[in-house]
Amino acid sequence: MTGTTEPGFTGAVFIATSLDSYIARRDGDIDWLTSRAEAIGDTGYDAFISQIDCLVMGRGTYEKALTFDAWPYAGRTVLVLSRALATSDSRVTVVRSVDEAVAAIEAAGARRVYVDGGQVVQSFLAAGLLSELTITTAPVLLGDGLPLFGATAADIDLEHRSTRVLGGGFVQSTYAVVPARAVSA
Repeated sequence: MTGTTEPGFTGAVFIATSLDSYIARRDGDIDWLTSRAEAIGDTGYDAFISQIDCLVMGRGTYEKALTFDAWPYAGRTVLVLSRALATSDSRVTVVRSVDEAVAAIEAAGARRVYVDGGQVVQSFLAAGLLSELTITTAPVLLGDGLPLFGATAADIDLEHRSTRVLGGGFVQSTYAVVPARAVSA
């Protein structure tokens, strides 16, 4: 994001990873997660999504959502951040950059934004647009896949809010993103 003002919304992540921090296999498959879903129990997702009025996701996450039995984001503004996606799906708006996504979020008057998909999470984190990360860790090592996090230009400090053990050996932790301090010249 090129501006220096605080966004008028709160960006939040609610995502599952393998113990080695992958959100999907290289081909986008999440069978390692869905095959364990019954054992997890209540993850708090329903309470989380009830407070969301806008979602920003990447193309891969969007394409995965299209495979679900029903569209899980009805009634919410959904932005797909992609430079290449062309779709006539009236349920989503394609945006080409983080700045374009921020403009669309603000135009929609969104206050709480769910950010989903590895590259989108990384981009919003780098732009200082995330306030909260809830990460549910599955008891499995994939060894390879699509990572949740990548290289960062600087350390990103987090403040631990809570950790709880869910069913099936899943562990869920929530962190607040500590805003970067302004550097004076």
